[in-house]
Amino acid sequence: MKLSGVVAFFDKPSQLIEATKKVREARYANFDTFTPYPVHGLEAAQGIKRSPIPYVTFIFGITGCGLAFLLQYWTSAVDWPINVGGKPFNSWPAFVPVMFEVTILLAGLSTFAALLFFCRLPNFKKKAFDTSITRDRFALMIEAPGEGETFSENQVKDFLKATGAKEVRTVYEEGWF
Repeated sequence: MKLSGVVAFFDKPSQLIEATKKVREARYANFDTFTPYPVHGLEAAQGIKRSPIPYVTFIFGITGCGLAFLLQYWTSAVDWPINVGGKPFNSWPAFVPVMFEVTILLAGLSTFAALLFFCRLPNFKKKAFDTSITRDRFALMIEAPGEGETFSENQVKDFLKATGAKEVRTVYEEGWF
């Protein structure tokens, strides 16, 4: 069995945040945290940058709104101008529902595509290493580096125990210990 990494379990989110700061200060490159719910401040402790996904969603939402307006304007004022009850050809208040719907459609589809692209989803290679990780446990995993790099399993275990971990385990590539 190939070594995948070492995982440490904590009782409280505050302990996890402190341990994450220590792991980052120790310059471990490949580590990740797992929590049953979002923990405020954890992304800063990990040094995670802001995701580009909101920008993609915003750009495609604005694009959808603009395209919906242009389509409706072109069809009602340029391609098939019909005077209905004295209404102007460019009656933008009548265009708002379609503009809203197309904005939501393109923003939602682009968000889904961006999640697949930026987060590299779906990930079929990694398996769950603990059955209760999303229920009631806080974990920090230091992954083993690739071929040719040094990784002392015992040294990492001792380091994680020193951070205040309740339990420290070795994780193998199959996902179960």
